[in-house]
Parts: sequence; structure tokens; C-alpha cells
Amino acid sequence: MIKQLRLKDYILIDELTANFHEGLNVITGETGAGKSILISAIDLAFAPRVSKEVIKNGREKAVIELVIENTKHDLKPLFEEYAIDDFGTEIVLSKEITQSSVRTRINGTLINQEFLKQIKSLFLDIHSQHQTYVFMQPKYHITLLDNYAKDVYGHILEEYKELYKKYLDTKNLLDAAKNSADTTESQIEFLKFQVQEIEAAEIQSETEDEELGAELEVLENAEKLKELTGSSYWAINGDDGSILEALGKIKQNLSKAVDMDKKLDESEQNLVDAIERLRDVGSELREYSQNLDNDEERLNEIQERLFLLDKLKRKYGSTLAEVLETYKKLADELAGIEYSTQNIEELEKSLKEQYDVLVQKASVIREKRQDYAKVLSVYIQERLEKLELPKARFEISVTPKEIASDGADNVEFLISTNVSEDLKPLAKVASGGEISRVMLAIKSIFAQSDDIDTVIFDEIDTGISGKASQSVADEIKDLSKYHQIILITHQPIIASKADKHFYVRKSQNDETKVEVYVLTGENRIKALAELAGGEINEQSVEFAKSLIEA
Repeated sequence: MIKQLRLKDYILIDELTANFHEGLNVITGETGAGKSILISAIDLAFAPRVSKEVIKNGREKAVIELVIENTKHDLKPLFEEYAIDDFGTEIVLSKEITQSSVRTRINGTLINQEFLKQIKSLFLDIHSQHQTYVFMQPKYHITLLDNYAKDVYGHILEEYKELYKKYLDTKNLLDAAKNSADTTESQIEFLKFQVQEIEAAEIQSETEDEELGAELEVLENAEKLKELTGSSYWAINGDDGSILEALGKIKQNLSKAVDMDKKLDESEQNLVDAIERLRDVGSELREYSQNLDNDEERLNEIQERLFLLDKLKRKYGSTLAEVLETYKKLADELAGIEYSTQNIEELEKSLKEQYDVLVQKASVIREKRQDYAKVLSVYIQERLEKLELPKARFEISVTPKEIASDGADNVEFLISTNVSEDLKPLAKVASGGEISRVMLAIKSIFAQSDDIDTVIFDEIDTGISGKASQSVADEIKDLSKYHQIILITHQPIIASKADKHFYVRKSQNDETKVEVYVLTGENRIKALAELAGGEINEQSVEFAKSLIEA
């Protein structure tokens, strides 16, 4: 779960530290006060990209830091793979945003986007207005159903997806083979010539030309290098007037001085070390000078090799990397062209066999989907009844389609909120308040079966009031038994269920600032009273007290 959020110079916040509770954390405040800033900061901590616009005006950088408590997941293998320090149950996720870069660290170690994605999938699920929109789209419904039943037929679906990739590869090969039938003999011969020309060069690496260029520069300047390093050696280590000879005299003088003042002992030792290091440098220069040969044969060999590589770069790419990439494309094209009629027949036979297997597996998956669509439909409908939609009917439709990457089924959520109306697509029927409750019902069912630590709701209470508010509050409180919940709400009934209540306030004096407070005692009662009645009076205060005592 998220133990702590720390922000510095983030949007309208100078510095803030929020410590979250393990149960239900509620965030309230006036409209426009900046309640969503906390939610967006948590979300952005896990985001691969962040706009520099989040940096507070006049500041150089913004910092988002999360302290996460991990008691469910074994992250040791993952941490070892990325060389991240293991702090036990505590994980520190920090993100630094500057005008030119964004750096994300786990326990002080820089991490990449893939690692960040894995961490988020384990610890955080954010339900925002955008996600509500996504949930309403039929293309996402199949993912929800498959995630719900992943322990039942997930392995079959993964096998199907792998087979589908191979099926597409075979189909592409067949298309290429058929298209090659119109290729002329002269085109084939020219392709062969290009492939063989690059192959004959036997390019050693993408940087071979750079490495040879460096070696050539040494060979072309061998005499000068020999003269420079040789004269440097004699200056350091010669018989008469050398640097080492001069330093030796200084050493003798300093040794005498040390006998008179021990404070100079460290200076003497530093001089001895310097003499030894200089002696090593002299030896290295002598060895370099003696081993340096003016190898005309090797020089000519490199020049010829570079001429060949430059010729290839002029024809096939500006760098050797591009030459090798061109070679792969040409070789693949040639391989496709060289398919004979027999190859085409074999590919057609293989494609048919793969298709039949896919259809068979898709049929098995459809049966499983239909079974679990019924189960999930019943659960969601039961939840909707608890959420003050007693007349609602909910059904997950599973209908056939042509095979695709996710199987051969269309999956769509259907709902009717009135007895007299037929089932229709979710996006076309439900009102804002109904959508919120459908989303909460789905989230509740999934949350009780997954291992995600923290679930965040950004205004899940949109469009609800009265008894519906009470039912949503009870559902959220029940959900907080299984997960840490952080939510923004405008409903006093929901806010009264909080284990920890945060209040966000925006002030505008010389500059605009957002501040966050933890409410307890009388301050919390006043905040609930203000939510309930719009103002604090005797009636709204009594109502707030009754909510807390309920």
C-alpha cells in the first residue's frame, strides 16, 4: 500500500507530505481547491512520461516521491535483475522532473519504463473519469472478462495468441511468395548481386570502420608518436637532467627536513608516491615507443578495407548499421522471391492447418467465456441491487466473429435500468450515476480476487445522491477491508466512512497555493457539515455527528 506521498515544487504545491492509512482514505475540499492534484501526483509517479508543466512556476524541478509498503509480492528476483537495493517491505519510488528530463528511481536506482509498468500493475489501480469512458467501450469488455477468468482459461488464451502470431507470420510469407511470382529474372539477379556483394565484405561489426579509422590514424602517425613518446620517456627518466633526477634531489632535501619536523612526513610520502607514479608512466611510454612499428603492409590493408566499406556505405546506407539493415531486407526479399510453387502449396497447407487449430481453440475459449460471462453477470447484477439499482438487469453478451488476436468472440456489456426496457449497450443506456455504480460493482468484484494493493477512485460518486450515496459508501467501506482505498468525494455519507480524512484548501494571496490537512475531531465534523449543507450550522453539524456515529 501507499504509506506516504511527498511533493516538492509540484504545480501549486511548495512542499507537502501526506501519510496514508491502510484502510479508507478520503479527500475532500471545495470545488477547484486542487483535490485531484494528489491523485494525479500518485498516477504520474508511475507514468513513463511527465510534462514539464507540472513544475511550479519559477522553480527548477518538481519531485514526486512515494513510499510503498510491500507485504504481498516477492520482488527479490525482479530487484536482483535490475540491481536494485532491497529495503525489505519498504519501496521508495521517486520521480524528478526538470525542464529537460524525467528521471525515475526505485530505492535510489534509475529504472526504465518496462520496470515501472510492472511495479504499477502490482500496486496501483486508478479509476478516473477517463477509465470510466474506457470501461464503456465494447472493445475493453473482452479484456475485463478474460482478466476475471484468467485462472480458468488464461493459459488457453495465451496458447491461442502465440498460435495466432505464427499464423500471421505464415500468412505474410504466403502473400510474399505469391507476389514474387511476377518478379522478373533480371530483378532476381540484381537482388542476388546486392546480397552477395554485402556478404562478400564480411562486415565484422557496426563499428568496424570506426575502429579501423582509429588504427589507421596511429599507423599514419607512427614516426611522430614514436618521437613524442620516446622524448617524453627520456625527459622523465634520462641519465642527465631528467625529471626523476630532479625529484630525487628534492626527496633528499625533504627527508632531511622531516628529521627536523615530522609535520612534513605526509608531504614526503606524497612525493614518494608521485615519483613512483611518474616512474610507471615512463615505463609505459618506453614500452609504447619500442613496440610502435611503421607497418606499411597493415596500413595498406586498412586503407583497402576502408575503401571497400566506404563503397558499401555509398550504395547501401550512410553507416555500417544501415548497410547491415539493408542487407537483411534484401536477403528477406530474395528469400521470399525464391519460393517455388511447391513452397506456396506447402504454405497454403500449413496456413489451413494453423487456421483449423485456431478455430478449435477459439471454440474452447468461447465456451469458457460464455460460462464465465453468466457468472460475472450474476455477480455484477447482485452488486447493482446493493447499490440501489434493484430493477437493473445486467448481461455480458458473447457472440462469434472471425478469428483475431484475442480469439473469435465479440464481448459486450448490456444493461437495462428500467423494467420496461430491453437490454442495450452500456454506453447507450446508463446515466452518470448509474455508470459510476456499474464501475464500482465491477471494481469491487475484481478487487476481491486480485493482489493489487491500492485502488484509487477519482469522484466515483458522480451523479448519485440519497440512498444511492449510502449504498456506495457501504460498498467502498467493504472494499477497503481488502485493499487500501484513496478517493475524492463530494458526498458527506461517503466521507464519514473514512479511516483518514484529508482536506484540500487553495489560497490566493501573493501567489496561489494548495495545502492539505488531516482532519480529526471537530474539524472533521465541520468539514462533513459543510459537505452536507453547504454551510456550517447547528442542523448540518448534528447531521455530520450522526454520520460519524452511524
